[in-house]
Amino acid sequence: MSFHSPFPDVEIPATSVYEFLFGSITDAELELPAFIDGPSGSVTTYGQLIAQINGVAGALAARGIEPGDVVALHSPNVPAFGAVFHGILRAGATATTINALYTAGDIEKQLSDSGAKFLFTVSPLLPQAKEGAAAAGLDDDKIVVLDGAEGHASLRDLLTELAPTPRVTIDPAEHLAVLPYSSGTTGRPKGVMLTHRNLVANVCQSSGALGGGQHRILSVLPFFHIYGMTVLLNIALRNRSALVTMPRFDLMEFLRITSEHKCTQVFIAPPIAVALAKHPAVDQFDLSSVELVFSGAAPLDANLGKAVADRLGCSVRQGYGMSEMSPVSHLIPVDRDDVALDSVGFTVPNMECKLVDPVTGEEVQLPESGVSEPGELWCKGPNIMRGYLGNDEATAETITSDGFLRTGDIATVTPDGVVTIVDRLKELIKYKGYQVPPAELEALLLTHPQIADAAVIGVHDEEGEEVPKAFVVRQPEADLSEQDVIDFVGERVSPHKKVRVVEFLDAVPKSASGKILRKDLRARETASA
Repeated sequence: MSFHSPFPDVEIPATSVYEFLFGSITDAELELPAFIDGPSGSVTTYGQLIAQINGVAGALAARGIEPGDVVALHSPNVPAFGAVFHGILRAGATATTINALYTAGDIEKQLSDSGAKFLFTVSPLLPQAKEGAAAAGLDDDKIVVLDGAEGHASLRDLLTELAPTPRVTIDPAEHLAVLPYSSGTTGRPKGVMLTHRNLVANVCQSSGALGGGQHRILSVLPFFHIYGMTVLLNIALRNRSALVTMPRFDLMEFLRITSEHKCTQVFIAPPIAVALAKHPAVDQFDLSSVELVFSGAAPLDANLGKAVADRLGCSVRQGYGMSEMSPVSHLIPVDRDDVALDSVGFTVPNMECKLVDPVTGEEVQLPESGVSEPGELWCKGPNIMRGYLGNDEATAETITSDGFLRTGDIATVTPDGVVTIVDRLKELIKYKGYQVPPAELEALLLTHPQIADAAVIGVHDEEGEEVPKAFVVRQPEADLSEQDVIDFVGERVSPHKKVRVVEFLDAVPKSASGKILRKDLRARETASA
């Protein structure tokens, strides 16, 4: 039996993201700060931001970018990210955001798969960006370095051209706004096709539960990740809040910037919560301005959340979502202290969900009291992606014929609609909010001449973070240590994909069909714990 949001449906305007965010801005709001660069304190007002967005859109159009073309953005959280991201959309193009930690090989794969015609990056990331772009067939004149680099146009160069903003007409329900990459419920990264309507819908669906109003929001969660893109970048700009940016996480800078800029809302992933709860340096800073700490991207332990709330004297909430859902489908509203913190709260407005027994395929019945039986969470609503780029098979495996998205996560629900994620049906490892497909690491391990077989699962480290663990079978006579395996993988993948733990086995357990029996490996972990 399906269940809906307990909140009334919200109106979703049929408009582009740009018009939705900025079309109704007032003269007074143009003077408000939109971005504050955390390290330097420099301010970009809404008026300046809109002028930059229009300038980027004009410069792209002058370079031949047309509606429907894909433009890549490869940058940490800096104020210019907002101007370029929304400039791409303003030009009618589709933005594919690239993880700032990606290797050249990762960048090449995303550029090639997405068909990107242009790339924006920053000078510290230029070496891997250039290498990846060259492999994907993009010349240097198609690479813009935001802060400038010899042989490349800078953002200043584009803006001083004063190229006219193109007149673009789109169908918000069909036109792709963004193309983030996700492994979905299984396999290698795939382009998630999200329309303007998807993004507008999710802002409308999520804003009310987050409290609305103008805030100073610490922005350390990456804008290139769908969580940062929607929950920070778009919702904050819609509410005329100020985004205080941090290009990377450093605890002392995090605390200093939060304190000096008097941030009122802080959006994090669980590893930051551990520091806020336990690190002695927290007591050295005045964090009394913080009203809300919101955690997402991975499960937050209830005791850890309570420790943060008690120490900072603020509300702590968490939510749930996927790139394929733009991303938010569930969250705990800011005004609901009665909802268990280890849950993900209620379904957002305009959505329908159900739990399905993954073995029988039968729908789980809603309980009259207590908690339901567990089932895979299926979700349907205006925020659900159009599908995976160029991959009809994966799309059909993920979205049912009647429009429900299979999340791959096992959940329970209470009679009043509180959803709790209890397990992961999918094989993906979530390390600090980033998805790590075991199959990718297994394929890499098997290229080592001294490795006969390998399997990878997620295990929890001392801080409760899920990390990749490799089970390795050595070749006969091989001289291979655990550190050798860790170094081999670490030299070839992005930092979040590194193998953190290694165990040697005589054989990897497999089914008769050759499928790795990960449940046996997990049972082995439980037995040795």
